[in-house]
Amino acid sequence: MTTVNTDPANRIASTPQPPYYAVIFTSVRTGDDRGYRQTAERMMELASRQPGFLGVESARETVGITVSYWRDLSSIKAWKADAHHRTAQETGRKRWYSEYRIRICRVTAEYGFTAT
Repeated sequence: MTTVNTDPANRIASTPQPPYYAVIFTSVRTGDDRGYRQTAERMMELASRQPGFLGVESARETVGITVSYWRDLSSIKAWKADAHHRTAQETGRKRWYSEYRIRICRVTAEYGFTAT
């Protein structure tokens, strides 16, 4: 069973053994934050309920990077088409982001370290 991390500030997402997919969202924000935090929290809540969602990690400085993990490409496609997500995407282009890139990758290997 996979533990879904919906709080990116919490810790590294626990993902299953590969293969699975990663969607890397890299962005530069504008100065307009109206509604951003609430929408981001709602998107996290909705994404975590999507079939195939495995977890998420996020970091923000000058450039923000959010990586979400998915079981397969059809799960990613379904999330991209979600009506609430599409509304947030449109608002992001109009208000919150001056630039962004989305990259979709197949994860074929994973390893790491955890201090005890």
